[in-house]
Amino acid sequence: MKKNILALLFLFLWPNISHAKIDLVILPTQDSVQLTIYNSADLTLVKETRFLTLKEGFNELQFSWANTLIDPTSLEISSKKKTDVINVRSLKYPPKIKNVGLWNIHSRISGQVPVEISYLTSGLSWRAFYSGTLTPDEKEMSLKGYVLVTNNSGEDYANAQVRLIVGQVHLVDQISSLALRSAPYSTPYQAKTDSNSIHAFQNGRALDYGDYSDVTASRSFKKYRRKAKAVLKEGLSEYFLYTIEGRETIPNGWSKRLPSFDVGKVPVVNLYKYEEERYGSQVVRFLSFKNDQDHQLGATPIPGGMLKVFRHVDQEHHLSYEGQSRFKYIPIDEDVELNLGEAGDVVVKPMLINFKTENYLFDRYGNISGWDEVYTYKIAVKNTREVPVKIEIKRNFNVQKWDVQHQGDYGAFEAIDADTIQYTLGMQSQENKEFMYILRVFQGRRGDGG
Repeated sequence: MKKNILALLFLFLWPNISHAKIDLVILPTQDSVQLTIYNSADLTLVKETRFLTLKEGFNELQFSWANTLIDPTSLEISSKKKTDVINVRSLKYPPKIKNVGLWNIHSRISGQVPVEISYLTSGLSWRAFYSGTLTPDEKEMSLKGYVLVTNNSGEDYANAQVRLIVGQVHLVDQISSLALRSAPYSTPYQAKTDSNSIHAFQNGRALDYGDYSDVTASRSFKKYRRKAKAVLKEGLSEYFLYTIEGRETIPNGWSKRLPSFDVGKVPVVNLYKYEEERYGSQVVRFLSFKNDQDHQLGATPIPGGMLKVFRHVDQEHHLSYEGQSRFKYIPIDEDVELNLGEAGDVVVKPMLINFKTENYLFDRYGNISGWDEVYTYKIAVKNTREVPVKIEIKRNFNVQKWDVQHQGDYGAFEAIDADTIQYTLGMQSQENKEFMYILRVFQGRRGDGG
């Protein structure tokens, strides 16, 4: 059931204002609501627009936040028009009355006036998740983004504009704790009413959470297959703001999935990796792309989330599930490599087929002071998939002095660091390959160049 947090005051008269008659204000329904939800803290800025009918002189307006998670010290009301003749004199918290605030508004005119009521609340959250579908040859991927908004704030929000903030916020106190405090409250900070700023109110002072006038980027994603809601993205120095197109009704206790973007053809690279020290005996599949214009992206950072990857397997567009990966926030022009998990259809088997020692050195007492250890490995590689693949095979030696020679179809070779080498092979569908490498390790004086 919807909780009406704004109500007509009819029970309380305040004898301390004796110089004028105080009229009661009847509040109509909300004209508009704006939710700005942070994903790094339990924090949401709510802005409600209503048309109040004021009478000349003093008017009283009651605000109640019972059964909600509103921070009472963040309450603020401001006139959106005729600010020179309308003055909010005070916000009082009546004694012995829980969860009630009373605004005293003085107006030099009578009539209807648009006002904005803003406050901070907790209990609203959002997270991003994604769905990717590879083409049959796995060279491109359609990428769809979604956000899931969850409302556990205690209040229904109807026809709300939803804005999502990416970025870290450091709070002195949690909003949920402030919402549950008992009266008396500290004096609310009378913040500027410029809608281009977000303020959180902590113990009577304001904390700036972002300046919306600092817009460094703004662009809607292109539409491809089906029309998704437009998402306006704006750079805010430390934060990034995403505005979902249109308006949404999000009742208390509900979650709602909203589409954020739909990109039809993102070039991708499928890569399989084998490295025993990191992944064990299994080959692991990776999917990589870049958040830039060449990949049909790059207009904005991409919020971190979970990507589930599918693939079209035939002309009827039947899908196969390829894996999933969670990733962090991807800045513009940043590469991303997603771990899709173990791949049973690509196999790498290294086998030690020979070991010997040779090239001994002796000290003056006849003791062995240096020698070579020679390891011969065979690497068998198999691609059982119906598409070509690219495989990286890393071998770590954990020794200081070594040399390596290769035999067979080993593809491209490079030394990664002081004790790691890498082979990169291109494999056709249903292809098997074998190659060998001979590792010579220099021990004792042989390793010292003696």
